[in-house]
Amino acid sequence: MILTLTFIFVLLLLSALFSGAETALTAVSRPYMHQLEQTGNKRAGTINALHAEKERLIGTILLGNNLVNIMASAMATSVLISIFGETGVIYATIAMTLLILIFSEILPKTYAIHNANSTALSIAPTVRIVVMLFTPMTSLINVLVRGIFKPFGGDYRTSDAFGTGDEELRGAIELHAGEDEQAVRHKRNMLRSVLDLAGVQVSEIMTHRRNATTIDVGLPESEAIDQILASPYTRIPLWRDDPDNIVGVLHAKALLREIRIQSGKSTSIDLVGLAATPWFIPEQTLLLDQLEAFRQRREHFAIVVDEYGGLMGIVTLEDIIEEIVGDIDDEHDLTVEEVLREHDGSFILDGSTTIRDLNRQYDWALPDEEAATLAGLILHESRRIPQVGQSFMFHKFRFDILERQRNQITSIRVTPHSPDDDS
Repeated sequence: MILTLTFIFVLLLLSALFSGAETALTAVSRPYMHQLEQTGNKRAGTINALHAEKERLIGTILLGNNLVNIMASAMATSVLISIFGETGVIYATIAMTLLILIFSEILPKTYAIHNANSTALSIAPTVRIVVMLFTPMTSLINVLVRGIFKPFGGDYRTSDAFGTGDEELRGAIELHAGEDEQAVRHKRNMLRSVLDLAGVQVSEIMTHRRNATTIDVGLPESEAIDQILASPYTRIPLWRDDPDNIVGVLHAKALLREIRIQSGKSTSIDLVGLAATPWFIPEQTLLLDQLEAFRQRREHFAIVVDEYGGLMGIVTLEDIIEEIVGDIDDEHDLTVEEVLREHDGSFILDGSTTIRDLNRQYDWALPDEEAATLAGLILHESRRIPQVGQSFMFHKFRFDILERQRNQITSIRVTPHSPDDDS
């Protein structure tokens, strides 16, 4: 009897091992294990190899766990029947249920779920040996499972347990936490923006032609040079006869170099001759593609055109970088106060403020599929050019039109919706 009880105790320990292994290897962080494997951790490599054969792993764990549980229960039933007779079956059922539930299920799984990575690293070599030993039996079981699935048209080999790569990354980003909430939010925004590069078009972040600085090469030389030097920008598009007819992009350094060379001479400066050939891109170009194109061409500046070839705006390498890290201002940038927060919780915003920036800054959820700016969103939703004083309520925000210049909305009060606004 002592030998039998000892064997039952060993079986319960094995059951706890299988239960803890199942939980730990299921809950383990795959990115963390991948990183450890890259640094030379052999146990992490073992875990990744086990995950690559999930069918064999799960089959082995379930087979081993059920095997030892059933064997322990059978032996306990035999012992208690010899002591109490037929009622020993009831005693064995109650006793083994409690023992298996507490010591072989709840305790090991609770520990494993809270220490998944360390537990998985500890038991990985042992589990790998067990998987190798049970391979013939688990392979037979998998064949039977396939045969059961097949008549019902099920494909058990496909799995979305871990989601797609982007979904998994986005979920990990949202779960990222820390003591400094502002720093954590900034990191989240940057990581989200990196993932969004493949889905955002250059038209959503470009500088619109209305706000871009361009120079007419037909102007008198002195006037054109004065405008270029007065501009805060390094690269200036040049046009001839029609603002849509961009003939070159002049770098301020090239102009200053030419002025220095011709210092004291009466010859005129050929702005178009100094300018680089303009690079035109369609408005539908994705930011990720444009970033790669900037890198390959070793350029920082592109002209955005619509389907008719008309000038829409300008996009630069800095614009794409700012989409990831936020605004980058230097000593020559013109600072524009786009957001003014009121005491009542409302915001006074410029109509050209981009929706993506607002969503990123204040964790709003305004849609940016149909419009890139706040003014564009109001035009899209209202289906009209609103008058000053008009108010709209959509997407759980109230929009009050404060100022308008001709047909352009220039100032808007935005108030997040509250239950008190229902009236």
